[in-house]
Amino acid sequence: MTSFNSLSKRAARFGIAIALSATCAAAAWANKPLVTGVDATFAPHAMPKLGGGIDGFNVELGQALAKQLGTTIKIDGTEFSALIPGLNAKKYDFVLAPTTVTEARAKALLFSEGYLNTDFAFVQDKKTPDMKSLDDLKGKTIAVNKGSAYENWARDNAAKYGFKYDVYATNADALQAVQSGRAYANMAGNTVAAWAAKQNPTVKMTYVLPTGLVWALAFRLDDKEGRDRISSALKCLKQNGTVSKLAQKWFGFTPAPGSVAVTVTPGQGVPNMPGYDPTPVNLKC
Repeated sequence: MTSFNSLSKRAARFGIAIALSATCAAAAWANKPLVTGVDATFAPHAMPKLGGGIDGFNVELGQALAKQLGTTIKIDGTEFSALIPGLNAKKYDFVLAPTTVTEARAKALLFSEGYLNTDFAFVQDKKTPDMKSLDDLKGKTIAVNKGSAYENWARDNAAKYGFKYDVYATNADALQAVQSGRAYANMAGNTVAAWAAKQNPTVKMTYVLPTGLVWALAFRLDDKEGRDRISSALKCLKQNGTVSKLAQKWFGFTPAPGSVAVTVTPGQGVPNMPGYDPTPVNLKC
């Protein structure tokens, strides 16, 4: 009997040790610093700041995620083309740079839910009447950035809507074409367009062309635990208004009701995309 009691006590101690070990491991994971990267030239999402370092919407979003998780974050500024390879090489825990969720990408990566809608927008000279529809482009010239999705759209739709388009090396050059009167409008992403209008009093953002696409945080396919953990923190930042406040600060607009910046998605990931998990999430914010 004594021997049995001794074994029982040892087993109990062993069980406690395992439980403590698991608790410590969970605590260590919770406090593990995050490491991620952004394209540091993509203003206003990430850009150099005076005095060194980088700043922008996504930089502050990353910092807010770390704070929500009770940890710190290291954000590398690099080229966008280096981010996915860095993620897959486990250099980064996730990609913080704006990444458009498409079906092809969602087959190769796991995504958080979206945090911003990524639509096309037009920037015009402030003195011109606001563009109301794509039909207003007839007989006009628009300016687009070379190699961008906007150049592709212009090429595919120029004949349909009866406009011409000029291609520029940078979006800043395309915007200058509007300011100098060489172009009726500059077509760019909605956040970049809003930033340009916020920074430059001579132009305005007018017509927005919805794409149905969103930006989300990207993770390795085998890191569902990391995706769910950080995506849950993102849900909390939507719920408490942080994402909306950052949009107001950096883009100068308040996200509309129903937009992904203010809507907490059921489950984890982007609905109707590969990798989406519809299991209900019990938020602990």
